Amino acid sequence: MIRAAVAQDAAEIAAIWNAMIRDTLFTFTTEQKTKAGIVAMIADRPGAVWVAQTDRIVGFVTHAQFRTGPGYRTSVEHSIVLSDGARGQGMGRALMDQACLSAAQQGRHIMVAGISSANMGGVAFHAALGFEHVGRMPEIARKDGQWLDLILMQKMLTAP
Repeated sequence: MIRAAVAQDAAEIAAIWNAMIRDTLFTFTTEQKTKAGIVAMIADRPGAVWVAQTDRIVGFVTHAQFRTGPGYRTSVEHSIVLSDGARGQGMGRALMDQACLSAAQQGRHIMVAGISSANMGGVAFHAALGFEHVGRMPEIARKDGQWLDLILMQKMLTAP
C-alpha cells in the first residue's frame, strides 16, 4: 500500500535511509538522518513524502524543488529508498508513480533523478519508468575513498 507519510513513520523512514547511507555508495552523504529531521521534512513537504507499507514501512519517496530560486519552481528532484527485502516487488514503481502524480498535481513539470554511478540498478529502474539520461558529472563526489559520478536523468510530468 502506498500512502502519504505521517510523523509517526519517521523512525522507520530514518532506519531505511540510514541503512542506505551506511552500507552503500548510492548516496554521497555520510550523515545519518534523525527522526526529528524526518518529522520536519514531512511537515515541510505536504503531499510530497510517500511510504510503501506492508506490515511495516518498506520504502519511501520524497520530492522537493530541484534548485532554489523562482525559475526552478516547476522542477523537482526526488529521493527514493527501499529496504533490501522490498526491491523487485513493484514497490519502487508504485512509489514513483505516486511521486510523479503528486508532483504533476502540484504544478511541477520536470522530475529530476540524481543517481550515483555506483547504482546502475537505479539508472535502469529510472529508464524503465521513462526517465531520460541528460548528463553525467564525473568524479563529483567522494565517499569511502572512491570517486563517484552523478548521473542526471529527468522525466517530463506535464506537456510543455
